[in-house]
Amino acid sequence: MATKPPTGDPVQDAPQVTPPKHAAAGLPAIGHTLRIAQQQMGVARTARTLLKVNQKDGFDCPGCAWPEGDKRHTAEFCENGAKAVAEEATLRRVTPAFFAAHPLPDLATRSGYWLGQQGRITEPMYLAEGGDRYEPVSWEKAFAIIAEELTALASPDEALFYTSGRTSNEAAFLFQLFAREFGTNNLPDCSNMCHESSGSALTETIGIGKGSVSLEDLHQADLIIVAGQNPGTNHPRMLSALEKAKTAGAKIISVNPLPEAGMERFKNPQTPVGMLKGTALNDLFLQIRIGGDQALFRLLNKLVIETEGATDEAFIREHTHGYEELVAAAQEADWDETLTATGLTRPEIERALAMILASERTIICWAMGLTQHKHAVATIREVVNLLLLRGNIGRPGAGVCPVRGHSNVQGDRTMGIFERPAPAFLDALDKEFGITSPRGHGYDVVRSIQAMRDGEAKVLFAMGGNFVGATPDTEVTEAAIRRTALTVHVSTKLNRSHAVTGRRALILPTLGRTDKDVQASGKQFVTVEDSMGMVHASRGNLAPASPQLLSEPAIVARMARAVLGATSATPWEEFERDYASIRERISRVIPGFEDFNARVARPPGFQLPHAPRDERRFPTKTGKANFTAAPVEYPRVPAGRLLLQTLRSHDQYNTTIYGLDDRYRGITGGRRVVMVNPEDAAELGLADGSYTDLVSEWKDGVERRAPGFRVVHYPTARGCAAAYYPETNVLVPLDSTADTSNTPASKSVVVRFEPA
Repeated sequence: MATKPPTGDPVQDAPQVTPPKHAAAGLPAIGHTLRIAQQQMGVARTARTLLKVNQKDGFDCPGCAWPEGDKRHTAEFCENGAKAVAEEATLRRVTPAFFAAHPLPDLATRSGYWLGQQGRITEPMYLAEGGDRYEPVSWEKAFAIIAEELTALASPDEALFYTSGRTSNEAAFLFQLFAREFGTNNLPDCSNMCHESSGSALTETIGIGKGSVSLEDLHQADLIIVAGQNPGTNHPRMLSALEKAKTAGAKIISVNPLPEAGMERFKNPQTPVGMLKGTALNDLFLQIRIGGDQALFRLLNKLVIETEGATDEAFIREHTHGYEELVAAAQEADWDETLTATGLTRPEIERALAMILASERTIICWAMGLTQHKHAVATIREVVNLLLLRGNIGRPGAGVCPVRGHSNVQGDRTMGIFERPAPAFLDALDKEFGITSPRGHGYDVVRSIQAMRDGEAKVLFAMGGNFVGATPDTEVTEAAIRRTALTVHVSTKLNRSHAVTGRRALILPTLGRTDKDVQASGKQFVTVEDSMGMVHASRGNLAPASPQLLSEPAIVARMARAVLGATSATPWEEFERDYASIRERISRVIPGFEDFNARVARPPGFQLPHAPRDERRFPTKTGKANFTAAPVEYPRVPAGRLLLQTLRSHDQYNTTIYGLDDRYRGITGGRRVVMVNPEDAAELGLADGSYTDLVSEWKDGVERRAPGFRVVHYPTARGCAAAYYPETNVLVPLDSTADTSNTPASKSVVVRFEPA
């Protein structure tokens, strides 16, 4: 039977700590999954819902973007995916009575966990200027308010249209079409904060900002390197793919500052042997210092180049550019400096080299541990260098694998959610709709916050997500948002962003992935693109949480009609009535989507073209895959300081907090903890169980403080610390970003410790 939401925030003053686990999944994962699901949905609804997750006739998990194979298991979901589904399909409801009982100052004091546990929002809500609480508002009035504010702007560029990675292809396409018809490219998205560095690096080096591998490639690889990623918590279904590759003979190297249970041993809950014994995944664990990855890969590249017969000379000659420049730069790689930058030993690096040289087919996977540093783009380009040296792009079992963290974040970018769109995309869009899209670049997330702070942006419209919880420099970001005239959030549930508003604010409740979507032409489905470029349908099976909910495409279409009025020739009503009409237009604008409706109707969908993978053609400026040779960088940390990375707990997905435990790391009952190597802690006088304030240091001299963190002695790399976000986002300076991509450097925060 489903339970009621908590009435008060749980006390987190005394987190309990036990030794970290050395295996992931298994019986504990099953038990935790069922307990959380039943609390939110009840027994019958749990069974009816979870059996449709990631099925060909079901809905795409609203969690991560990991792909499914053609053959599906009955339970095609992981623990964290089940939590995401349970929170969306919950029986708990946030009604107007809730908002009447909880004014804005009250909501502002609540934790993200408490807000998220309250349930699904049932009606549009409006915070009037000077008001202290949200009140019900009709959809018609809500769209009129949006139109009033947008049409009063001095320039369309004073509006920001943010997108979360959960948004479907259809909604994303309409959203960017509306923004550009309105007159702006201000389309920041969550990718700006995560894999923008990957897109920047891959576009320059191989000509397309996406991964080049499929699930089948992972199963065929000889060697898989997993760098800066924790699959056991962030992409648990990836463990099944790694297990299958391991069973077929693959070797696995993990490169990470923290040991992670999922990479040590995976107890597959779908097989008896997996439940009892599990599979050891790591063959080599390189416990690297935070930010030392570029130095590591540069030295490995030098060693590969120096090994006779190790490079694929034919591939380099026919398909690459810039080899000589890389050779010259690699010669400068120094063992001593690399050992300092990485914290590794020479035998560890030599063992990694031997595994690389023994592999004919190598895949390198990565996530935020590589993308959120000042030198992130250069680091990922160095990863590509290693693959190019041995011809490991464009053949089976080999390639680049940036693992996306949200279920359609890659699809949203494909649909045109990008502040720097390609001219060819805009030309096709304009031709199809008879509009004139702006050509100037818009604002990404960091630049959007700066624009709000500086009074240059006055309206923030967020299509899903938790903008306040996901962004850096919390105090600066919240002050910036409060300067706006209007904030609008299209949401299923409450989060911190609803408590930090402009002078006026709207909450527009929407359908989730689990909900049936019925429009004037009948039942609809939407589509998504997974992390490996597969496009497939998603069909909800539950009655919506309220008859007042609108779908995301309907919200965009009605907003467009209210704002653009008779000046728009775009058939917004038809788009709301029948999503097939949206897909028909997509098929005429975006390459790879030809005959979209027919192809996506055939399970399991279709794979988008990828020139480097499919034909070893590289659509770069040189027409070839580009070696690069950036100077090696790594963080230098002053004495008495540590380098902090922000990360997720196991009871968390992005900024959504499912619970207060981090089971695999042995932490329960609280989130305000900082993990510190015992030797570093001894040098700094930080006793296990003591409490400390974290204070970040940045060249602007501004004090950024996160108070009251329990010290946990933990086997992190020396000189490194770790703590959960969004609690530690306050420590990340807004201007501390990656070169080229402008992604917040949330994995490279210099901190000092002061008594709490």
